[in-house]
Amino acid sequence: MNVPITPETKIAELLEAYPHLEEVLLLQSPHFKHLKNPILRKAVARIATLEKAAQMGGISLRQLIATLRQAAGFSAEPAGAELGSDGGVVTGGPAPEWLDEAKIRATIDADQLLAAGEVPLPSVHQAVRRLVPGELLCVASSFHPAPLLEVLAKAGHRIYLRQISPGAFRTYISPAR
Repeated sequence: MNVPITPETKIAELLEAYPHLEEVLLLQSPHFKHLKNPILRKAVARIATLEKAAQMGGISLRQLIATLRQAAGFSAEPAGAELGSDGGVVTGGPAPEWLDEAKIRATIDADQLLAAGEVPLPSVHQAVRRLVPGELLCVASSFHPAPLLEVLAKAGHRIYLRQISPGAFRTYISPAR
């Protein structure tokens, strides 16, 4: 099976087509160690693209793609690849008008859940369902939670990601109406 290695390639597809790239991927960022956990791997790898993985791992997308392509025996740069979009989630800059920290009703620590071997997404979905209109959920993490953002955006939720400091992110979620 010949799968192209581009920013849109899902991690599960990559590792199915090129199993030997797992070790190469794990060496790229300490955040990728969670792929060793079978539960997290199954949940995250099937939805996370290499672009989102690079964001989450805090590494250069261009370098990640080049490293994986070279390890798979391809040229480092795919022809015509667009590197680096954000998928429509509001990040950085001024906070959106709907973000009022006084309206945060719950905070979830994604790092704590991952350390316990749990995928944060089910807890986030459950917490969002409990919110009433106008209330917010905050997800704290030490990484850019790219796969989580993608799933929440597809569900129609409003999302604002703020990097508090290196290795400290806050994701604010306003449920879809």
